[in-house]
Amino acid sequence: MANINYEYLSDINLNDPFFDSLRVDYQEFNSWFIRKSQEEESAFTFYVDGLLNSFLYLKFEEESHHDINPPMPLNHRLKIGTLKIDAHGTKLGERFIKKIFDLATENNINEIYVTVFAKHIGLISLFTTFGFYFYGVKSTLNGDESVYVKRFNNIRDDILLDFPMVKFSGVNKHVLSIYPKFHSKLFPDSILNNESYSLLNDISPTNSIHKMYICAMSGVTNFRGGDIVLIYRTSDGLGLAKYRSVVTSVCTIQEVKNMYDFNDINEYLQYCEPYSIFSEQELRSFFNTKKYPFIIKMVYNLAFKKRVINDYLANSLMIRPSYWGVFSISNDQFLNICRKGEINENLIY
Repeated sequence: MANINYEYLSDINLNDPFFDSLRVDYQEFNSWFIRKSQEEESAFTFYVDGLLNSFLYLKFEEESHHDINPPMPLNHRLKIGTLKIDAHGTKLGERFIKKIFDLATENNINEIYVTVFAKHIGLISLFTTFGFYFYGVKSTLNGDESVYVKRFNNIRDDILLDFPMVKFSGVNKHVLSIYPKFHSKLFPDSILNNESYSLLNDISPTNSIHKMYICAMSGVTNFRGGDIVLIYRTSDGLGLAKYRSVVTSVCTIQEVKNMYDFNDINEYLQYCEPYSIFSEQELRSFFNTKKYPFIIKMVYNLAFKKRVINDYLANSLMIRPSYWGVFSISNDQFLNICRKGEINENLIY
């Protein structure tokens, strides 16, 4: 099982060696942890083979900060209080970034900030990739920390820097169908209520904000970078398709490639392997046979709170394509589907 947990600090072992590096960086870490435990505070955690691998503590604030240069004015913010991930090559940091952003948007918070020592280059790179920018410096007894800020309304017209915001104007909208056995591995926040989290594995295709899908549906060649794609989970055969086929997620296209775009199989594997749910053997077979020639790279922006069933698409929005694999929709249809899925419309600009 590869699910992010949310548990009381009092249930987490403070003496776990996992926390040793935090004790080195912050002399007050133990006392802080004990105090927060007594206050019945909670944190997000992730375990690998039964051992603590990741820890994320978040704090809602509504205050000013004069110990930061320049000072931060009064605002309602989400603070990333403590974040540590023992990296092991599965893009787990991106999954935690999405968790942070989801919590902020669910609570209508526009600003997130974090303080981090300059030595944590990998962590800083993760933050800046997804839109955090250097704000200033906080001086403490433990030394100077850099302050990075993410504001959702600071639009820079960049798919990653603006993440999870979705650009609506000037782009086409499509629907892409994906089989259930692939859907759950690619979109962990969009699995159905009756699906078990045991389906999820601690692998890059599941954890990463980037998603890659390989198919033979020629309609995907109409996708352009920046286009919006709604992910349509096809029926699992456990009931009528009009109730079991559902729209679950909003993604943004980065690019679509053809197998013939690569000079050789090694270049192709280097491009696909980090984000593909298919094994190396399967990828090699796809390349050699060209049976599934199209490679879609996209960003997983938003998960619907409420899945939108096929019956609503067909009978309320009159969406009845000749082929449900890939098809385009209008602006109004897209917005109606998002409203039905209870997406926060503030995230669509």
